[in-house]
Amino acid sequence: MPSNTALLFPGQGSHSEGMHEPFGDHPLLRRGIELLGFDPFAGLAEGTRTQQPALFLCSMAQWVSREERHEDPLAAAGHSLGEYAALTAAGAIDFEDAVRLVKARAQAMADAAALQPGGMVAMLGGERDDVDELGSELELSLANDNAPGQIVLSGSLAAVDEAVRRAPSIGCRARKLDVAGAFHSRLMAPAAEALERALDATPVREPSFPVLSNGSTRPFEDIRTELAANLLKPVRWREILLELQARGATGFVECGPGTVLKGLVKRTLRATA
Repeated sequence: MPSNTALLFPGQGSHSEGMHEPFGDHPLLRRGIELLGFDPFAGLAEGTRTQQPALFLCSMAQWVSREERHEDPLAAAGHSLGEYAALTAAGAIDFEDAVRLVKARAQAMADAAALQPGGMVAMLGGERDDVDELGSELELSLANDNAPGQIVLSGSLAAVDEAVRRAPSIGCRARKLDVAGAFHSRLMAPAAEALERALDATPVREPSFPVLSNGSTRPFEDIRTELAANLLKPVRWREILLELQARGATGFVECGPGTVLKGLVKRTLRATA
């Protein structure tokens, strides 16, 4: 792998039915299902609890199957859930520990969503300041800064619906996301607490290459603390891509199903060219 390559690992939303089929009977998938105690690919429609482990396993299977792994990449980053795959690829977390951790995270987020129902809405187009102002007025959290013209807000269902109604007034198209809760908002506080306990029981080590944290856009320093805190913070993906470029990345490899992150790379770096 060229030393100017950055690895990107997708998050929930990149999943799809049959996404595991290209990997056939891959040993990582078999071992992951054994550790989970259920087949997440057979129940993707169930939501967060199955979608996150399934996506993690596909991302790892694609990573270990790559033929161009003669040297470490320049750096890596993962979008929300993708942080766990990125850290596992970098050797900071063992695969089996990561499966257990992703299972705990997914369950904690599903439980928090059931406790305090919420939702998320992508605001497409328009001006960043106008989206921020509307979000603040409606008490919605900035959940994802994905790319220029693509901001995701998170919060109560009523506030999300109101953002959809008012989006045209600020020059945006609104798209409600098919998620169970208000991820990356204060409504995930119970999930962050549960995740802290799971992280405390998980061995971590120094990654073999830098992995950028969603919350800081800088390489992880305190992995356990940052992973728990990032459940409540925005995913600063646009800034992460710019940071990777500033570090010398000229090639970006998406490890996981779909091409969502490749699209965000093109959109972000084209806007700053």
